[in-house]
Amino acid sequence: MRRFGYIAMLLAAPGLAQPTVNAASPYITPGQDEPGYRAWVIADPSRPTAVAAYYAFLSGRGVAGIVPTWQLLRTATDWQKCAAEPFDVPPPEQWPHIVETLDYVRAHVVPVIGPVEPVSVYRNPALNACAGGAKESAHAQLYAMDLVPLRPIQRGAMVRSLCAIHLWRGTGFDVGLGFYKGLRFHVDSKKFRKWGGDGKGESSPCAAMVAELDAAAAPQVASGTPISPTIPPVDPLAPKP
Repeated sequence: MRRFGYIAMLLAAPGLAQPTVNAASPYITPGQDEPGYRAWVIADPSRPTAVAAYYAFLSGRGVAGIVPTWQLLRTATDWQKCAAEPFDVPPPEQWPHIVETLDYVRAHVVPVIGPVEPVSVYRNPALNACAGGAKESAHAQLYAMDLVPLRPIQRGAMVRSLCAIHLWRGTGFDVGLGFYKGLRFHVDSKKFRKWGGDGKGESSPCAAMVAELDAAAAPQVASGTPISPTIPPVDPLAPKP
């Protein structure tokens, strides 16, 4: 019973408050905001068609609207330093990779910390190398998203909630969970693992939780019904097919 009460406390994500405007803006570089996207998408006549095709794919796989499609096109935070584009439509052959990641975000991330905004998703090989990403980076293969909560939340509360759900649900989705500075965190569906700011598993803030929680608590959490977020039927920034 003590463990169950502790689990409930972790998943309750203490510290949440009402949504505020532009909560993710400190983590977004100039040019990767909504006006920057609108300018980028009209700068090349092929882009609206490509974005519409990507949106149609996500819709067909049942994962459109979890986050706005245009935010899924954000590249690396260092895009300017690397003389790259702020947005990019990933190669179609990689589109299936993001489906399970989005499904995990909808089923298990949003219910415990609230809505999130992607601040970095796909990085083409050249940009990934320039930005310091590993050769086999999950971002370069479209498995990964760096996310920021849209509701005010203390870092400690966010970490506890995400570590808890990663421990109990992450294996089923092959989830990688990483934490960076402030409220920025990484989720992918390439391989089950965790790490901290230096990229090493030993530095993950989840390590302390593993010492306290074990598999005996998992069935109790798994028996609950996740809170399903409201998914808007239409992406207002997705070009029409």
